[in-house]
Amino acid sequence: MELSILLVKQIGSLFLIILSGCIAQKCNIVKFEDSKALSKLCLYLIFPCVIIDSYQIEYSREKMLGLLLAIIAGIVVHIIYIALSYGIKKIITISSIEEASLIYSNAGNLIIPLVAYVLGPEWVFYCSAYLAVQTVFVWTHGKSIIREVRDYDLKQLLLNPNIIATILGMLLFVTNTSLPSVVGHAITVTGSMVGPISMIITGIIIGNMDLKKVFNNVRAYMVSAARLIIYPLITVLLFCFSGMVSWHPQAEKILLIVLLASAAPTASMITQLAQVYDKDSYNASVINVVSILFCIITMPAIVYIYQVLSS
Repeated sequence: MELSILLVKQIGSLFLIILSGCIAQKCNIVKFEDSKALSKLCLYLIFPCVIIDSYQIEYSREKMLGLLLAIIAGIVVHIIYIALSYGIKKIITISSIEEASLIYSNAGNLIIPLVAYVLGPEWVFYCSAYLAVQTVFVWTHGKSIIREVRDYDLKQLLLNPNIIATILGMLLFVTNTSLPSVVGHAITVTGSMVGPISMIITGIIIGNMDLKKVFNNVRAYMVSAARLIIYPLITVLLFCFSGMVSWHPQAEKILLIVLLASAAPTASMITQLAQVYDKDSYNASVINVVSILFCIITMPAIVYIYQVLSS
């Protein structure tokens, strides 16, 4: 029940921030074009800070093994979601934005504060595992889907600020190295902007939309239903019946964190990438908003099913 209440509060807060961005656009405080600059800021500065900050925790063997479990679980989940989306695409026609929205979740700005409030700040570390996995997948597979260009530039990938942040963060953790307090504080404060900035971007884009068309978009409901119900239920079954809950003393909680990340609404990063590459950011934002709206019901239900089956 506590988790459900915190989910409602957290998602409600996100909606208020989206509303503020929408109002700012309607009142001409910001223009629609400004959201593209904010998207670049979020993708290439703020999000790398979130990644580095999440690894600033004291090293221990148990935490390392827990991190490996979370990474393995995250990789398996992404492979399954990619396979499911590929299968759906073979049956019905879906756009590149819809395909990416089915696979990638808003694992950062929703799950990190949620885990911190419910399980405690020390558990946020395991969110970093899913974020690391998703970062690699988004900037390879996800980026190629959205750009509709099936090529991978290894040099460009390794020079991506998010990949650099992931490698740096892991090295700092493994070597048990803490950043100087001034640097660490700057990174923490910058990273804390990821939620508000992402939601403001979505709000600005929505402010430029016809809201009647937004809520009459049947395909957005279909994508959200698959993203929030079907995919997470498959994840629950995988975690509960594969024996993964016995792989680590804290496996049940670690897998719960991975489940929360994988059951979250569609990634706001999809909207930001669509803007950066001049793709259908309108459709990406519609799916993002609809999925946020309904996750207030679906996420508590998914977590409850997991807790019942894993106990």
